[in-house]
Amino acid sequence: MDRVSGSGPFAGKVAVITGAGRGIGREEVRLFVSQGAKVLVNDLGGGSTGGGGDAQVAQAVVDEIVAAGGEAVAETSSVDSFEGGRRVIEAAMDAFGRVDFLINNAGIARNARIDQMTEEDLQRVLAVNLIGYAGTMRAAAPHFIRQGGGVVVNSSSPSGFGHYANTAYSAAKEGVVGLTRSAARDLGQYGVRVNALRPIASGSNMGTPEMYESLAQSMKLGIPPLWNLWPGGNPFQSGPGHVAAVAAWLCSDAAAPANGREFYINGQELGLVAEPHMQRTLFAAEGWTLEALSQPHVALNLLGGVRNSFAGA
Repeated sequence: MDRVSGSGPFAGKVAVITGAGRGIGREEVRLFVSQGAKVLVNDLGGGSTGGGGDAQVAQAVVDEIVAAGGEAVAETSSVDSFEGGRRVIEAAMDAFGRVDFLINNAGIARNARIDQMTEEDLQRVLAVNLIGYAGTMRAAAPHFIRQGGGVVVNSSSPSGFGHYANTAYSAAKEGVVGLTRSAARDLGQYGVRVNALRPIASGSNMGTPEMYESLAQSMKLGIPPLWNLWPGGNPFQSGPGHVAAVAAWLCSDAAAPANGREFYINGQELGLVAEPHMQRTLFAAEGWTLEALSQPHVALNLLGGVRNSFAGA
């Protein structure tokens, strides 16, 4: 890492970045520091499916930052609960006295189809990928309100649109989007912005052989692997630096209009995801009954052109 000066657009600002010991999180730490921010580096150092822990994962990133002249501290709590989230934010306040940016990256995945998923799998994936995000936001929100501003960037995933054999991970990551939209409404009046980022990146801790296999198996079945669209080219050509750049941009004044929105980044492609909307609507003067719904014109007008993309494989 090049020598950092402590100046830049984020000078005097403090960023809390979870899951910051590897991949996307590590690149975000490096970029935020290069722009002048002080950073709380949170990482349990565990595996991609949960469990384990290695404090040296976070500390190694901090050592790199300090050696380059930046300011960073390591924090190794598991962000799978409100208590873990509280510890992370308190550590940043103790070290730096404020929090300006919160980047929620921490995640695990346990690949399984719905008929094979266990309750423990679902609970663990939701704990890290959704409850922990709510926990850090809950702990940071009073500081943002008191300061009169702050920015949160939550890592969702294209898996949230639908991902074969990744039911738990998909559920958690789509929950992140609902959390983001609602928190933006809760905190917008205090000058706080909350957005979600759906990245595809090589080198991510989520890029396990099992994850790749689920995508490959989906394609073999003729099922669109993500969304109802077939991505062009290599969907894993994007590096973590692309994602870090978008996260930093969302924290900058240049992205001030964005609040409660979601963005997609895959290498050269950056997109603003459309807000949910009604595709078609029908009205019945007396309200809907099963008899009314069974009239031929209802299916024709409401479902015309719709097909089951997942059947018959």
